Amino acid sequence: MKLQFLGGVGEVGRSAILVDDSLLLDYGMLTGNPPQFPVSSPDPDAVVVSHGHLDHVGMVPALLSGDRRPPIHWTPPTAELAGTLARDTLKLQGGRYDCPFTETHVRRMTQVSEPHGYGEAFEAAGYEVTLYDAGHIPGSAHVLVDDGETRLLYTADFHTDDQRIVGASTDRPDADVVVCESTYADVEHEDRAAVEERFVESVRGTIWEGGTVVVPAFAIGRTQEMLLVLDAHDVECYVDGMGKGVTKMLLRHPEFVRDGEALRRAKSHARFVTGRNGQRRRIASQNTAIVTTSGMLSGGPAMTYVPEISGDPTNKITLTGYQVEGTPGRDLIERGRAEIDGRTMPVAARAEMYDFSAHADREGLRAFLREYEGAEVLVNHGDDCAGFAETLRADGFDARAPELGETVEV
Repeated sequence: MKLQFLGGVGEVGRSAILVDDSLLLDYGMLTGNPPQFPVSSPDPDAVVVSHGHLDHVGMVPALLSGDRRPPIHWTPPTAELAGTLARDTLKLQGGRYDCPFTETHVRRMTQVSEPHGYGEAFEAAGYEVTLYDAGHIPGSAHVLVDDGETRLLYTADFHTDDQRIVGASTDRPDADVVVCESTYADVEHEDRAAVEERFVESVRGTIWEGGTVVVPAFAIGRTQEMLLVLDAHDVECYVDGMGKGVTKMLLRHPEFVRDGEALRRAKSHARFVTGRNGQRRRIASQNTAIVTTSGMLSGGPAMTYVPEISGDPTNKITLTGYQVEGTPGRDLIERGRAEIDGRTMPVAARAEMYDFSAHADREGLRAFLREYEGAEVLVNHGDDCAGFAETLRADGFDARAPELGETVEV
């Protein structure tokens, strides 16, 4: 079995692995202006997508140009999320860069879509493939690929602790080779209950002082997590951006969330913003919490809310997820200023960072890999893949970090 790494090595973004030139695992983009795409344009016989985040699914429509029509295998939520993200990419690119696909390619995704549940083996490009719950976001999957001789487990993104929106990854299928993510390989997550408590206390305190809290959150997974957290602590909030539609969609697939009834209750208690910038400016002047995209302050309704509250130190911006280097969210945390809608803006509002990560941390990754001590481990999806691979080798693992574009025979 030959694996070619077309992206997602030494970086968090544009994940794409080509198996024997025929089966493509994920095909994402790296957020930025301009974004970065995988280093080649493969022509696979079939595609398997692990989950519906832009860095794993964002480039899939581009595979359907010309006469190419490879079937795309994924879970039902991932299939719906892929379309949502693709349409949003078309809308947001707005001439800033050449989008590598069109609305026609997006529509074609539904024609070749083949959804599967967890634990259901299926054939793709001559391989037996099975998806297992990865505990990252609703519909996220580990991908097991079996060619009859080698069993490859592509972990994609996963979490080994419970979140409110999804439970932890617990499936550990037998595998000879593991391609393992390493986003938080050098981090130990704070206890989740403690993070929630600090976050809720901060939000409540700010509102009590007369301030407004903008809660930037990824539309997929994180918005719903924040809704559930705030509802559990009886804190009212507004919800804006793509996360509104995603929340409604997930309620149609309750089997892919940890507690469908809790999500339904949290949605009914939140106020979904239905207007445009005029309404958003009025909401920003209230003493309230606003959960909104984008999670890295790189677009979406946050572009209205943040400038409105930025000048008052009573207000807060509470970032809730990983901030890719070079994004406005990362700049805000590190420098106290950010480029918002094309202008660099000093921010007097207090910026705070909360680790609501949906990824396994150092101990979670190690606990997962302990089940695969005899397997070959290939490290990807992290800022320091080589460093984590070296640590694993020191502990007796057969581990390495492939280079961008490299083909590895396993």
